[in-house]
Amino acid sequence: MTKRVYNFSAGPAVLPEKVLQQAADEMLNYAGSGMGVMELSHRSSTYQKIIDDAEAGLRKLMDIPANYKVLFLQGGASLQFAMIPMNFGVNKKADYINTGEWSGKAIKEAKKLGMDVNVVASSEESTFSFFPEVDVNKVRKDADYLHITPNNTIFGTKCMDVPKVSIPVVADMSSNIMSEKFNVTDYAMIYAGAQKNIGPAGVVIVIIREDMIGKIKGLPTMLDYKTHVDAASMFNTPPTYGIYIAKLVFDHMLALGGVEYFEKLNKKKAAIIYDAIDNSKLFKAHVKPGKDRSLMNIPFFTDKEELNEKFLKQASAEGLVTLKGHRSVGGMRASIYNAMPIEGCQKLADFIKKFDKENA
Repeated sequence: MTKRVYNFSAGPAVLPEKVLQQAADEMLNYAGSGMGVMELSHRSSTYQKIIDDAEAGLRKLMDIPANYKVLFLQGGASLQFAMIPMNFGVNKKADYINTGEWSGKAIKEAKKLGMDVNVVASSEESTFSFFPEVDVNKVRKDADYLHITPNNTIFGTKCMDVPKVSIPVVADMSSNIMSEKFNVTDYAMIYAGAQKNIGPAGVVIVIIREDMIGKIKGLPTMLDYKTHVDAASMFNTPPTYGIYIAKLVFDHMLALGGVEYFEKLNKKKAAIIYDAIDNSKLFKAHVKPGKDRSLMNIPFFTDKEELNEKFLKQASAEGLVTLKGHRSVGGMRASIYNAMPIEGCQKLADFIKKFDKENA
């Protein structure tokens, strides 16, 4: 390719071009330091301002109250699958909503740590093609937490209606954080891998209510949220460059109008692609029309594998890349995170229409 493509990867994913350009401009000399950010000591005042500004930007974007701590950690969302039961499992009981690959992995990790896991709702029997209804009466009052994955990257389902329960709700928002407005106070903890809507791989954001910290004593130092809260994410060397890029993304979002702006844009982007799929003869979306459809991840396919392969090959030649679906679903998947421009969605929709006309 001689120019940038439209990257529909589920992650690591597309980043705003303005952010990439600013990072390139500052690569060799950040803020007059004579060094790039990757070379800065994390103990320097110059870097301290970067991480402080990153936290301030995220707090403003998500309206995070003062009684919630913001952490920039490592290990991705997958490490949180173990850290959550380790830190919150006072009664060794946890309830989970099983909506896909990642919630399934979180359930397995909790069981490994000796948790009594209760799956209160699941759509596994239908290949996770819908978001299951949750009967709150099935949620145990003595469970340590209820775990939910509001957006499912692989299967393209979502639900931002938080079950009204008396126990803490923990959410994996790796693939939809800051894509639409919601109340942070509905959750005791929110976590998200950065590599979809925030920045490069290597950073995980944790937003945790103060009363959830320090419940379990004697944990391994690096696996204790209290360690990182007490050290303000600086107990050891943090992923400094990833946090810097996240800060630039937060600045970029705020300049455009914040999460409200992106929610409106994301709804338009998703509608463009869903409409092209729904009005075609060849293509079907994995998730039926309705409230369960993700704004971020759109799996779709034809009935013939050879046509799926032909579509992927021809789309790539048009600069529409990384559209191959996850192996558990097959076909194609368009991930259209905040940084995907609406022009990319329109070009994909136009190509879907063209391919449909030529091959139906």
